[in-house]
Amino acid sequence: MNKKSLASLLMLSISFLATAQDNNVISTAVPSLSITPDSRAGGMGDVGAATTPDVNSQFWNPSKYVFMESQTGVSVSYTPWLRKLVDDIDLLYLAGYWKLDSRQAFSASLRYFSLGTISLMDEFGIQTTSVSPNEFAFDAAYSRMLSDKLSASVGLRYISSDLGVQSEDMQRGATVAADVSAYYKTPISLSTGDGQLAFGLNASNIGGKISFDKGTTSAFIPTNLRLGTSFDYPIDAYNRISFSGDANKLMVPTPNSAKIAADPSYYNKMSSITGVFGSFSDASGGYKEELREISYSVGAEYAYNKQFFIRGGYFDEDTYKGNRKFFTAGAGFKLTLMQIDAAYTIATTPSSPLDGTLRISLSFDMLGMKEMMK
Repeated sequence: MNKKSLASLLMLSISFLATAQDNNVISTAVPSLSITPDSRAGGMGDVGAATTPDVNSQFWNPSKYVFMESQTGVSVSYTPWLRKLVDDIDLLYLAGYWKLDSRQAFSASLRYFSLGTISLMDEFGIQTTSVSPNEFAFDAAYSRMLSDKLSASVGLRYISSDLGVQSEDMQRGATVAADVSAYYKTPISLSTGDGQLAFGLNASNIGGKISFDKGTTSAFIPTNLRLGTSFDYPIDAYNRISFSGDANKLMVPTPNSAKIAADPSYYNKMSSITGVFGSFSDASGGYKEELREISYSVGAEYAYNKQFFIRGGYFDEDTYKGNRKFFTAGAGFKLTLMQIDAAYTIATTPSSPLDGTLRISLSFDMLGMKEMMK
C-alpha cells in the first residue's frame, strides 16, 4: 500500500461516522476532537452543556467552573476506542481548573489520541517500516461570573495531527482554534428542597483549517455548536435526580452543497468563517436536511448523598448523517478527596464500532489533598 492510500485509510478508519447510509455525512479532519473524553457525560448519553459543574467541564462548557464548590481539581480519563475494530487505539484526557476567586476561574485540558502502530507495505506487500500516528490538543480557558446566575468563558486551543505518513508531500498538520461558552442557572423552590434549572451554550473549535500537504489542500476541523438544558430535582435531603438534554451541530460545510458540487475546489478555497455561517443553509435538501444535521442526546443522573451516582442516557443521530445511535450507562463513587466514574456504551445500530466502548475517569480535589498532607 502506498503512503497516500494509507493516509486515506487512516482517516476513514478513525472516523466514528462509519455506519452512515450514504455519502452525505459531514466529515472533518481531526475527528478525535469530538470524542466524549470523560465518564460522567459518557454515562449520560454524551450530554454536558448545562449539567451541574464538574472537573471535566472544560470539554462541555468551561463557563461552569466558576460555580464549582472546590477551589481546584484535576481529572484523568481513559477510553479504549473502537475496540470492535482494533485493539490499540486509545484516548487519554487530562483536565483541571483553578478558581482565582469566587467569580473567576482558569482551566485547561490535554487530549492525546493514539492510533497505535501501523505497518507500511510496499507494492509487493513487504513491510518497509512502521509508524505510530497520533493527534493531540492542548487548550486553556478563562471563565468569569457575570451575575449570580450567569457566567461566560473564552478559550484557546492548539491542535496537532500526525497521520504517521511522513513524506515530501505529507506532514504533521497543526492549527489553532477558540471556544466561546455561556452558562445560566437559576434556583427553583420545591416542596422537597431547592431545585435548579440550567441552560448552556458552547461554540467550540472556531479557528483555522488544517493541512497535511504544506497548504496545497486543507480541511475543516470539527467546529461545533452545542446547546443544552438541565433540571436538578431534590427528592429529599439525601436523594437527587437530574435530567439533561443537548442539541449538537457541526458548523462545517455539507458535502453536497450547491457551491461545492459546482466547483469541487471551492471546499479547499473556503475560509473557516465562511464555512461556519454557511453551514446553517448550505444543504442541498434545504431546511429539512439542515435539521437532519442536528444530533440529540438525553441523560439522567441519580445521586445519593452526593457520594454515589447512577447514570443513563441515549444519543441519536440521523441515519443519513452518521447513524450513531446508542444507549449509555454509568456509575460513580465519591470519597472525600477523590471520585471514580465509569461509563459503557450500548449501540443500537448493527455492527456499530462504538458498541462496548468503556470509559474510566479519576478526579481529585487538589486543594483538599494539600490540606490533608499538612
